[in-house]
Amino acid sequence: MSALYRLIATAVTLAALTLALAVFASAARADGIDPGLWKITGQSESGGVTGPPHESMKCLTADDTRDLGATFSPIPRTVNSVCAPIERSLDGPRLSWHLVCKGQLDMELSGDFNFDSPHHYTATVRTKAAMSGAPMIDTRDTLEGQWLSACPQ
Repeated sequence: MSALYRLIATAVTLAALTLALAVFASAARADGIDPGLWKITGQSESGGVTGPPHESMKCLTADDTRDLGATFSPIPRTVNSVCAPIERSLDGPRLSWHLVCKGQLDMELSGDFNFDSPHHYTATVRTKAAMSGAPMIDTRDTLEGQWLSACPQ
């Protein structure tokens, strides 16, 4: 596999991991959240094309919601790039984060979450990547989470 292919694969993997983290982490809020089974509906837009909605389920425990910073922070996994410390802001029911990685592959990730009730939230996660200044990835993922029930035993 060529180096370019590996870098593209790394960018796509980081974008997918960021979205997965957002889906996993998106059930917490500053005032607390009800642990339980969450249905997350997501939709991606890239290059003016919107993909079909996709649903997933995630069971969150009380431990999952104790440390919002750790729960919501994307974990950078880059090759030949260095990431700055994540910038994070939690203000009431709103959480925003921003991560920038520079190097052979430049990436910029941002997330905005609105926890409007203990059982509902919306979020937007943006992923951009460029190599040698040429854009490679520019996606916007929208998420909606709905609490369903206590986690199955």
